[in-house]
Amino acid sequence: MVPEIKKILYATDLSENAKYAFGYAATIANRFGAGITLVHVLDNGSPYRESLMMNVLGEKKWNQIMKENEANVVKMFKERLEKFCEEMADQLPACAFITDKIVVKVGHPVDKILEEAEASHCDLVVMGTHGHGILENAAMGSVSRRVLRRCKKPVLAVRLPED
Repeated sequence: MVPEIKKILYATDLSENAKYAFGYAATIANRFGAGITLVHVLDNGSPYRESLMMNVLGEKKWNQIMKENEANVVKMFKERLEKFCEEMADQLPACAFITDKIVVKVGHPVDKILEEAEASHCDLVVMGTHGHGILENAAMGSVSRRVLRRCKKPVLAVRLPED
């Protein structure tokens, strides 16, 4: 049975690896007539930092600051992702891929990518990964490694070529 790919989740951190992986997502989307959902996750930092800031500013003030900043940062990243889509469309004119939606989430990247993969009912997850020579096993890109291990959907992890 040949799988049908109608929806691709493309996870990006806007790095060079992620841009390279987008070419694969766009090519696959073009080949199968699939839509692409872009997801970017803003890591909300360490619990220690949050606890410290709550102690210094007070929980109410800290939550207010975080909510205001989160809205601004999410808006900024959505704009960056829209620009990224435009740039990639210019570079890949043969691919008439469809961007279904752009999602920016705040939280733990692995958890949020997995949540979006389920919520969007994607058929494939595409993401870039870092290759670091000897450290590759330890630092394949801890996010991509954990997504590969935990995702219930097929995952294509694309490594930037060495040259």
